[in-house]
Amino acid sequence: MEIIKPNLKPELLTDTKTKALYDQLQQLLNELEKNKISAETVEKINRETAIINSTALRDKDLHKVLKQKQNDIIKLLEKEHKIVPKNYYRNLWMAVGMGAFGLPIGVAFGLLMHNIALLSIGLPIGLGIGVVVGSSLDKKAEAEGRQLNVEIKH
Repeated sequence: MEIIKPNLKPELLTDTKTKALYDQLQQLLNELEKNKISAETVEKINRETAIINSTALRDKDLHKVLKQKQNDIIKLLEKEHKIVPKNYYRNLWMAVGMGAFGLPIGVAFGLLMHNIALLSIGLPIGLGIGVVVGSSLDKKAEAEGRQLNVEIKH
């Protein structure tokens, strides 16, 4: 089964950010054709693409739909095939590190020093932890051949 590509009219892509997101989605789908994925997954991706192709939205609304569908496709690939784009885990763990590690470290540091304003010291520490963990997961995915040759820029 073949992956259907988004085919929007050029007049809908007047915004530069929306055009860049559309091109990024095209690149993601082109990379997917190089990998072996199940027919069931291809069918789900084609349903998402059909929604994009049937839209008449413009500007911010179109950008929102494209972003949502791209995220849905990436989550589907990660869940069913463990296939991820470049730096997927780094970006994911950066936020997790700040929330799960950085804030508790900052709170503990602020309480120890009796100055809760020092709470923000933990955020860069958590960010660093998250980047290290995420980068190691990205390297592991690349070594196992589960990484797409496309980077998703938010």
